Amino acid sequence: MNQSSSQISLDSLKARRIALVKARWHAEIVDQCQLGFEQELARAAAQDGSPAYAVDVFEAPGAFEIPLLARDLARSGRYATVVGAAFVIDGGIYRHEFVADTVVGALMQVQMESDVPVLSAVLTPHNFHDSEEHRRFFFDHFKVKGQEAAKACLALLATRLAIREAA
Repeated sequence: MNQSSSQISLDSLKARRIALVKARWHAEIVDQCQLGFEQELARAAAQDGSPAYAVDVFEAPGAFEIPLLARDLARSGRYATVVGAAFVIDGGIYRHEFVADTVVGALMQVQMESDVPVLSAVLTPHNFHDSEEHRRFFFDHFKVKGQEAAKACLALLATRLAIREAA
């Protein structure tokens, strides 16, 4: 495969369309990531006067399924970037770290193979207790993570576009 055919197309890079894939486990918490993400994109567009990015949201049953959907979306050519969001907690068996590592590694693989940026808002807290205090903390924290993901997305896309246009 030659270099130009492995790169994201300039049309896709300029698409102003982002795919967000979110896991449904702990949906009330993960949904805050989407909220923060969309609010930050709208704030940034209003601040610099550019058109806002459209966000297409896709749901996955859990975190483990996100990379497959991310790959399909990256391959579609419709998105400038793909973002995965999930909350992977220790449910009392040693599995959560394996799931989180596998998901994040697979998202990186999708990104490198497709040349479409794939960002991760897949979080695995060291200690999560199913209490009102912890649920409230992570409810608020995921909104912040969504805002951070949006900022990272915008910065990465701007840099990639500048690199491509300078070539």
